[in-house]
Amino acid sequence: MVKIVQRAAKRYGLRILSQTENLEIIRNFVGHIARRVGFDDEDATKIEMAVDEACSNVIKHAYERDARKPIDIAIKVDYDKLTVVVTDRGKGFDPSAIKMPDMKEYIAELRVGGLGIYLMRTLMDEVSYDIKPGVRNQVRMVKYFLQRNATSPRGGGPLHKARKGGRKSAN
Repeated sequence: MVKIVQRAAKRYGLRILSQTENLEIIRNFVGHIARRVGFDDEDATKIEMAVDEACSNVIKHAYERDARKPIDIAIKVDYDKLTVVVTDRGKGFDPSAIKMPDMKEYIAELRVGGLGIYLMRTLMDEVSYDIKPGVRNQVRMVKYFLQRNATSPRGGGPLHKARKGGRKSAN
């Protein structure tokens, strides 16, 4: 039996310069919070990797390696999920124009790079974008403590079953 007690959402934030050497700080920040709120090591690592990919894309594509520009990472934890929002004010892109790779073909051709969005979508339960180039671009990534019923509308139906490892007990 799973008992869920709703509690007030917790919020965390980090503003950091868009430098590749800061990616470790970002991963540590995100991973620490994920573990602290109850994710096991496997899921915490998935969250770290997804956020690392999002921030790497900001550094490389949105800011074109301009290390003076900030990246904002906001984390919200509520009773059923952890939400990470990565915000930049750089060059935008059209997420619908990014096709998911055929991994067999990708591997057969020995390609390198270009898997960031694929990885984010694979590692997280939800990934969405709000793109306003030069004004504000956001990548919103969600990881649920419990798996959702895939047949429910917008994935928000009844809780289905605990994910492998599930959420650690707060006791």
